[in-house]
Amino acid sequence: MDFTTLLLLMGIGLIAGIASGFVGIGGGMIIVPALVFGLGMSQHMAQGTSLAMMIPPVGILAVLHYFKAGAVNIQFSIALAITFILGAWIGSKWSLKVNPSVVRGIFALLMLYAALRLGWKSWIELKG
Repeated sequence: MDFTTLLLLMGIGLIAGIASGFVGIGGGMIIVPALVFGLGMSQHMAQGTSLAMMIPPVGILAVLHYFKAGAVNIQFSIALAITFILGAWIGSKWSLKVNPSVVRGIFALLMLYAALRLGWKSWIELKG
């Protein structure tokens, strides 16, 4: 893993951690699309890597299936996990200082963006 990739992963982990602490999202909503679009990972590799970085809080059993299929990047998972912790702490501090209606609106916009972006990518791949 080169230094630029490490910095990108740390940025993704930090943003996902902030989003997790701020509006309760992270892995599926932030990390998976960021790995697919930002680092060009396959959907399965992104899902497996995202799950691997969340082994302690989520569950090792799902990661084992992805790992056995060769769909986990352990180095990426570690870099994401470390910065996710810091980001979650920052995001939770911010969220508690903001009106809950604003937080809910931000959450809705993030979900809408991710849904539209992933839906468009799937549509293009199915047509192509």
